[in-house]
Amino acid sequence: QVQLVESGGGLVQPGGSLRLSCAASGSIFSRKDMGWYRQAPGKQRELVAMFRSDGVSDYADSVRGRFTISRDNAKNTVYLQMNSLKPEDTAVYYCKAIISGFTYWGQGTQVTVSS
Repeated sequence: QVQLVESGGGLVQPGGSLRLSCAASGSIFSRKDMGWYRQAPGKQRELVAMFRSDGVSDYADSVRGRFTISRDNAKNTVYLQMNSLKPEDTAVYYCKAIISGFTYWGQGTQVTVSS
């Protein structure tokens, strides 16, 4: 069983920054993809940024240049540094991991960008 624990969400003013963390624990033995999705009210869940097991990172066009995904393999942790936040970034952010062919989701963390 794999657990994903997220932290770092909150309320921030437009133009501000937040850093999200997602730690994976449990039976992790193989290469894994880890990253972030988000879901705003009334909208579908969408990709924000994802680290593939081959080392390539993917970003949504709406966040490229503002958000940076990074990871610490020794800690099975992935981070999302979010800069120049906009009100339209407001959403619940979910950590996602694909491990040994199975998909896991975190519980989500709320990010609200508002003045």
